Amino acid sequence: MANGRLRRPFVGLVAVVLLAACASVPMLPGTRTGGPQKVAVVLGGGGARGFAHVGVLRELEKEKVPIDLIVGVSVGSLVGALYADNANTFDLEWKAFQIEKKHIFDLGLLNLRGGSLAKGEAIREYIDKNIKARNIEDLKVPMAIVAVDLRTGAREVFTRGPLREAICASAAIPGVFAPVPLQGKMLVDGGVMGNLAPEVARQLGATIVIGANIAKQRSPFDQEEPGPLATILESISIMGDELVRQKRDQFDVLIEPQVGSIGTLDFDHKKELLEAGIAAAQQQMPAIRALLEGK
Repeated sequence: MANGRLRRPFVGLVAVVLLAACASVPMLPGTRTGGPQKVAVVLGGGGARGFAHVGVLRELEKEKVPIDLIVGVSVGSLVGALYADNANTFDLEWKAFQIEKKHIFDLGLLNLRGGSLAKGEAIREYIDKNIKARNIEDLKVPMAIVAVDLRTGAREVFTRGPLREAICASAAIPGVFAPVPLQGKMLVDGGVMGNLAPEVARQLGATIVIGANIAKQRSPFDQEEPGPLATILESISIMGDELVRQKRDQFDVLIEPQVGSIGTLDFDHKKELLEAGIAAAQQQMPAIRALLEGK
């Protein structure tokens, strides 16, 4: 019964993969195409592993690495917006550590009638309570939020407009959340075209691109036959991770926290993930310093 109900969301996912194509990227106000350095931090998808992003940003702030632009995909858009709202990792850490599974994945049997497993209302409520900015352009740090148009298969990059809807669109995992209608488009998780989008940072004028890849180190499923939700999440994750591998040479520095086999739905390892993000960023600081100093 569940398999039949999940079939329709997968049709849209297949269409996106087959039609994948790059859309034009809007320029941010004040974006530089030459001249002084412009540092972009690109945050990828990975569900609960997004707590590692908090550690990465904390270390970059501690080392006074300038962040001129954040590019967020999926959970990277949520963590990025939490930081960009105040440009303060103390505030980011306090708010991020309040996130529980119920704030993202509000699962319910009744919602299956709508063609998705989760309602998507919980994340909207969390954003409204924890982020002051209502539009992307109101954030203290310029930000680009990446999603994919289910109808055309084109990547959509939002640098202006309603922040909450853009985040929800970027994190709308096909089959788990219903597509998000925005600006005449039907949007799903940006990770469908890769869990990281360094090319977006370049198109927006970044001269130094620092990525944070929170892909897990894969191990066999604990259960012999994973349920529908685990199957969807792992399938999307594998696809997004593979596309990231093909983009590695587009980063100046790629920070890769050792997140082990922590799953997308595992919200019980926040401190461990935070520390993994800090350690991975510390390891890459000499390379980042060299870039900032023009060496």
